Amino acid sequence: MKAFRVIAAAAFIAAVAVLVHTQTRPGAPATLPQTRPAGSPVNIALIDSAAFGDQQNGITRVMNAMKQIEAKYQPLRTELRGMRDRLTALRADIQKKQAIQDAKTTAQQIDEADRLEIQIKRKSEDAQASYQRESLAVLDPLQKDITQALNAYAQAKGVSLLLDVNRVPVLYASSNLDITKDFIAEYNRTHPLIGTPARP
Repeated sequence: MKAFRVIAAAAFIAAVAVLVHTQTRPGAPATLPQTRPAGSPVNIALIDSAAFGDQQNGITRVMNAMKQIEAKYQPLRTELRGMRDRLTALRADIQKKQAIQDAKTTAQQIDEADRLEIQIKRKSEDAQASYQRESLAVLDPLQKDITQALNAYAQAKGVSLLLDVNRVPVLYASSNLDITKDFIAEYNRTHPLIGTPARP
């Protein structure tokens, strides 16, 4: 089930990266002025959307959403672990006893183990698909909210071109161009968890 967390986080990061890339590319009216005086400087900034999902320093709402999804699927994860342990014990028992018991009993045990293995496979696949669907459903509105906040942040800071280093290879950039930590801190301050007042 650990793969569940990886898929959800990857889906979130990829979606945000696409949104950041789309919303901030040159010529996108949502983030760039319609006209620019000739010869005026282009203010470039960098952001790493992968950091949004960092467990220690990422966006609080993202981490909270992921924790809620994880808690919901914990019983299923425990059930699948128990089924796998049972299958391992069953296979070991077959191997241990097949030389001293009749072939019919061994064949029945093998059939039982095979059925259990199929059940585990199907339940795992169904759980994986369900987890991924729910993760995307929960995170999609959050992705859009973060993108809108990022666009507003860039405009307020006078950024005319924002590049996501998670999508666009950057060979070198001065550290003062990276707005990731500042944006995350600003977003967490202005978009607290429900029931938590925003800090001034």
